[in-house]
Amino acid sequence: MRGHAGGRPARFVFLGDYIDRGPDSRGVIEFLVRRQQAQPDAVVCLRGNHEQLALDAHADERAMPAWLRNNGATTQRNYWRTGGRISPAHLVWLAALPLCHDDGLRFFVHAGVDLDVPLHEQEPEVMLWMREPFLSWSDEADCGRFVVHGHTPQKSGTPDLRPHRVNLDTAAVMGGPLTAGVFDDVTAPPLGFVTDRDAG
Repeated sequence: MRGHAGGRPARFVFLGDYIDRGPDSRGVIEFLVRRQQAQPDAVVCLRGNHEQLALDAHADERAMPAWLRNNGATTQRNYWRTGGRISPAHLVWLAALPLCHDDGLRFFVHAGVDLDVPLHEQEPEVMLWMREPFLSWSDEADCGRFVVHGHTPQKSGTPDLRPHRVNLDTAAVMGGPLTAGVFDDVTAPPLGFVTDRDAG
């Protein structure tokens, strides 16, 4: 990825769902925490709906079944030393994750936006869970920023690039590639894509 920056400072924006999606959720969090500590201005980690499910479950036992129905048990196994509860330090990190990032050209968010609401007034539930009508109607509406999101797996294994948005979720959870978009400071849409398949 750094090769695309041509030696210039690069920023990494992660779109969320760091847990429940593979065998080492704890390791993913530890990796991201280290990256942020090493480069706090260069690493932005957004909250996904799975992080929110886990936070809700740890705050209220009544929310635990919803997390478990969404693969929470895979994350619990990583925290067996703490009885299946995410460690306090990791919970603090998850709770501090922002829901969006606006770089002036793009609006980065986990799931999507309500096209009838200004970006600065988006509801958390929308940014974490939105699919329709955002996915179907985004071609018709320019919300003032190019929207970069994930959340809806593309079973084709390729990003869904539209005039006003791109979905970077290429179904890694289903065995597809993990995909990143490459952006610059001039053009809002991605210049290209990089996948873990490109890296071997």
